Amino acid sequence: MRLDGRRESNNVDDRRRMTGGAKAGLGLGGIVIIALITFMTGGNLGDVVQNVGSQMMNQSQNVTEQGDREFTQEEQELAKFSSQILAGTEDVWTKVFQEMGRTYRPPKMVLYTGSVQTGCGQGSAQVGPFYCSADQSLYIDLSFFTTMKKQLGADGDFAYAYVIAHEVGHHVEYLLGILDQAHEAMGRTNQTEANKISVRLELLADYYAGVWAHHDNAMFGSLEEGDIEEAIRCAQVIGDNYLQEKARGYSQPETFTHGTSKQRMKWLKKGLETGDMSVTTFNVRESDL
Repeated sequence: MRLDGRRESNNVDDRRRMTGGAKAGLGLGGIVIIALITFMTGGNLGDVVQNVGSQMMNQSQNVTEQGDREFTQEEQELAKFSSQILAGTEDVWTKVFQEMGRTYRPPKMVLYTGSVQTGCGQGSAQVGPFYCSADQSLYIDLSFFTTMKKQLGADGDFAYAYVIAHEVGHHVEYLLGILDQAHEAMGRTNQTEANKISVRLELLADYYAGVWAHHDNAMFGSLEEGDIEEAIRCAQVIGDNYLQEKARGYSQPETFTHGTSKQRMKWLKKGLETGDMSVTTFNVRESDL
């Protein structure tokens, strides 16, 4: 991506020198276990934090300084990159919302190391990047990008940008009222049907990530040769079927919560190509997802 001269966002909360640990209740260890089980069964990693949030909200937390730890050049470059991508989402979504007659309120991006206290409870790097609507913030441990590269084979700046833009996509869903409506519907049905609603939410966030990239490129000429392929490859390796098959050799479609590799690639690419905000994953047949 071409980011030279691009501004950094003022909505970044850098907590990388802080760690939070729960004193009682479920605790960080319990969250990690839930996250690992969820991962192995193709569950919604980003929503792990929200699922346990009600058990963690009233617990007191220990917060300790990690001292004057020096960050590597790579870590600092990733932090700057993430801030520039967030700024790009602010510029694009402000414009897009204005065109829809709405006002865009940007989310916070919290950078942390290991664990973090959120409006949805105690968060952990084990669950990957996630969005919390309770405090309208997205949370990222930058080591996730190393995991993407080494364990999933997904690398490249636009692949990393896609991850951030996907979480911002959930914020867009929240601002448009889609996220709350979907969560309410999920609470009124059985797990299998709730999973299907979750898939639509996740694919819509993929679509919005593509919409952002479409408009960001139009505004700044940010995309370079190979960028789109990086993001498509990333969408492929984080599909539910791919992760489940990689973990245990087979997949269970009824447990899918994010969508298959084919679906995630499709909706990301569709957003990239059209930039059309009139499109949604909630008005198409399940067979057309």
